[in-house]
Amino acid sequence: MTATFTSTIRNAGLALAFAASISAVSSTAGFAFSAEAQQMCTGDAFRLCSSEIPNIPAITSCMISKRASLSSGCRTVMDRDMAAQKSGKLAAQ
Repeated sequence: MTATFTSTIRNAGLALAFAASISAVSSTAGFAFSAEAQQMCTGDAFRLCSSEIPNIPAITSCMISKRASLSSGCRTVMDRDMAAQKSGKLAAQ
């Protein structure tokens, strides 16, 4: 296998692990991120919290604690989803 192919497979696996982690957060930590948040925050999760994968609650905690370092798109959707969750208005995704 070439290094590029191996890297692509590894990145795809990590992306799937993160998506599964964020999807499962609603059942394990009581917080549900929207599909938009998953899409907007995947890069930030790998950049800032990759050491926490696959620990779902740890990824969530890490992302929240590193809010100031999140990309603007990720920060915006996370803030919106967290506010909606607190008010009980986030529909199951």
